[in-house]
Amino acid sequence: MRNTRSTQLLFELSKPGRRGVCFPAADVPTQPLERLLPKSALADAPPPLPELAEPEVVRHFTNLSTLNMSVDTHFYPLGSCTMKYNPKRNERLAALPGMAHVHPYQPDESLQGLLALLFGLQQYLAEIAGLDAVSLQPAAGAQGELTALLVAVAYFKDRGERRPHVLVPDSAHGTNPASAAMAGFESITVRSTPAGLVDLDDLRAKLDDQTAVFMITNPNTLGMFDAQIREIADLVHKAGGLIYLDGANMNAILGIARPGDFGADMMHFNPHKTFSGPHGGGGPGAGPIAVRAKLAPYLPVPVVVERDGHYALDYERPKSIGRVRSFFGNTGVLVRAYAYIRTHGPDGLRRIAENAVLNANYLLSQVKGLLPVPQGDRCMHEFVATAARLKQEKGATAMDLAKRLLDYGFHAPTVYFPLTVRESLMIEPTETESKETLDAFAAALAQILSEPAAALHDAPLTTPISRPDEVRAARQPVLRWQPEPVE
Repeated sequence: MRNTRSTQLLFELSKPGRRGVCFPAADVPTQPLERLLPKSALADAPPPLPELAEPEVVRHFTNLSTLNMSVDTHFYPLGSCTMKYNPKRNERLAALPGMAHVHPYQPDESLQGLLALLFGLQQYLAEIAGLDAVSLQPAAGAQGELTALLVAVAYFKDRGERRPHVLVPDSAHGTNPASAAMAGFESITVRSTPAGLVDLDDLRAKLDDQTAVFMITNPNTLGMFDAQIREIADLVHKAGGLIYLDGANMNAILGIARPGDFGADMMHFNPHKTFSGPHGGGGPGAGPIAVRAKLAPYLPVPVVVERDGHYALDYERPKSIGRVRSFFGNTGVLVRAYAYIRTHGPDGLRRIAENAVLNANYLLSQVKGLLPVPQGDRCMHEFVATAARLKQEKGATAMDLAKRLLDYGFHAPTVYFPLTVRESLMIEPTETESKETLDAFAAALAQILSEPAAALHDAPLTTPISRPDEVRAARQPVLRWQPEPVE
């Protein structure tokens, strides 16, 4: 049995006859369901739904919410995911009736305010990217990757070229080869050097007239800016291929460097990471893409256009790859991103990147005395430490460290990624954290490293659930509730 009422299931709190709502008697003649629906549509018995009063339901979910870590309540150093605090004013702006209460089937004439905002966001993202055209339609970063690769497919098909290969560095996000496969490409891995940068010799060996796209994250997942990017782009372009820039780490270079200027032909943004918006949980997201002018005809429809002061959704694009999302996309997230960009302006966006890099390097200076950081003494917005020596000396792993940090009130950083670093911990403080928070995180890490390995193996010790069998949960998920036997 669970030890506290706040962690019990609604089914366990249920008592027969309890209700949250009392409906008045029907004021029209009633009919039995058997006369209204075919027998095949009726269940043999009512579903075993929990029966509770409204205060019990409210308290249940409120109590559950206090068991969660969130960026509003805890430091979230989740490397590669940029879990920074987002201003609540943007939530209020996105909830304005003219933004939140419009309907996707309204005529363009009644949506001029929202369309003007979205058109402005397209222009801003194109400027930030250093590229020419933008689609706001993709619903997530990974879908943005896929959309851009589908644009590449259409581009090469239109040119009469068959290029089946996509090259991906071994330190790339896992979505890169997955998106390539979904777009119909064969993914080929390009090795990294011991310094964590693209191995140019391996790239040259694998680059040929079969290469459609080279996908690169820059800054990369080790938190390093690959200064070879201009040479990489020249090599790929000389072979007739395209450069795709995974924009997951744009938080480090906002207002400082533009992907289009250093050779990217297309990229995606993560508005929830780089700008402002709800993050994670599988909910509504956005993954706008920006492309060079030669790729613009293939962007998804519709695109917001402006004609003589009138804004409209343009569907008349004969070379378009078509829709990748129902309606226009998740505009609520896009409104938040627009508000964030307008709030900060060009100089403010640059300060965001500068402070993100400053915070990361400050925390790196604290952590490198505790854990080795294989790639360099400087980083961009994140860095990767390794617990390999700790595992060898004490038998404690990166996962043990991550779990123990939960007991100290810090969300765990990303572990075991990138795969190029053994026992890796990928740490990103973001620009929104204070020096005091970063000092406290480093102090907690130092304290944990002084603890005996046995204590780490059992961590976390203060959470309602310690270490569930994650492998079994993935392989044998429980998808149906069954009541526990009464003791």
